Amino acid sequence: MAKDGTQRGGLRIGAGKKRKPLEEKILEGKADKSVNNVTLSTPETPKEPPQLKRFMTAKQKNGEHLQTKKIYSEIWNWLVERGCENLVDNQLLEQYSMSVARWQQCEEYISHCGLLGEHPTTGGEMISVYVKMALDWQKQINQLRYQIYAAVRDNSSGVVNDQNDMMEGLLRRVK
Repeated sequence: MAKDGTQRGGLRIGAGKKRKPLEEKILEGKADKSVNNVTLSTPETPKEPPQLKRFMTAKQKNGEHLQTKKIYSEIWNWLVERGCENLVDNQLLEQYSMSVARWQQCEEYISHCGLLGEHPTTGGEMISVYVKMALDWQKQINQLRYQIYAAVRDNSSGVVNDQNDMMEGLLRRVK
């Protein structure tokens, strides 16, 4: 308890022992404790992705359809390739695909309307509301993608890092 009477403290971000990927645990012979009897499906027998909810594929006010179905199938196929489609909750995949589709929609409006808008009371220039919305969607996308990626990284028995992932390569480069 602090001097002012409030209770502060607790776990710190990044504290504690770092998790090891499943591949390293298998090599060390400690895979039984980490997997908890989860059966991973093989890429040879992919399951079909679950049906999307109706609102995720509905026609928008501007007459176009969101790209949610395409995004969902891409992330689903990525999970199937790694044998982890049963480890990630369907709702998390839906939220991710919907967020990416909404972010794309905001970017289209920014391209059409521009970065600046008119202030409602003063009439002066201000940043477009679509820019702020696009940034919010990007933040949510990053959080959801990290959750999905963490589940795959910790439970995949194969190589998770794609060779095409330039950012992973930059972060792992040894000087």
